[in-house]
Amino acid sequence: MGLLAHERYCDEIVRLTGELRETLRVADLGATVPTCPDWTLRELAEHVGRAHRWAGEIVRTRAAEAVPDEKVPDNSPAGDDPAALDAWLAEGAAGTVAALREAGPDAEVWSWAWDHSAGFWARRMAIETVVHLADAALAAGVPYTMTPELAADTVDEWLEIVSFAQADGDREVAQLRGAERSLHLHATDVPDAEWLIELGAEGVTWRRAHGKADVALRGPLTDVMLVFNRRLAPDSDRVEVLGDAGLLDFWLARTSFG
Repeated sequence: MGLLAHERYCDEIVRLTGELRETLRVADLGATVPTCPDWTLRELAEHVGRAHRWAGEIVRTRAAEAVPDEKVPDNSPAGDDPAALDAWLAEGAAGTVAALREAGPDAEVWSWAWDHSAGFWARRMAIETVVHLADAALAAGVPYTMTPELAADTVDEWLEIVSFAQADGDREVAQLRGAERSLHLHATDVPDAEWLIELGAEGVTWRRAHGKADVALRGPLTDVMLVFNRRLAPDSDRVEVLGDAGLLDFWLARTSFG
């Protein structure tokens, strides 16, 4: 479970989708997304909408296995018109949230991860939208700042995914094992938003803590989260990297599976 209550995640899916829709209204939907260069802004938006509807269908049907894309209702906008995309995004988020609220956080459903509950999908879809809203804002050239609770939870969830991938035998994450090294993430604008990540012989461990590390990433929490999710370059003037910058690059390169 994440930092926030199930109902809050549901609220955030709707709110963040609203912000995404506002961003799309002032943008060129054919523009390439710099942080997802295989996608145009329209393709990014459709990815988010399909993710919402897919998760909603898993929860609505209490699926015991992955739902094929072709089984997800209304899995594409009705037309190419921007208004059709806008309505499709709104309807998809609302439908998914309705399914999540009806199910409650503890309903048992399939997931690809460690947590097989509707609560997992509420958190996952909120954070999916957090990150892709950043992609859209960067492509559209509009400001982006995330609420502290969601930004911190996005870092937590990513570390949980790394731990899960490690236990699942991911080859890239396995390369993080080895000599004792450590990373410290330190948000300069939010009290106690700090993480200590240790790379040891047995793999990656992490905790919310202050501590001396081989490399520290410091800056506003939103920007620390964006670097950690590979949406902002570590050499950006919005953050500060102290110590072994190569270790941070090594980490980012081997946690790029998401």
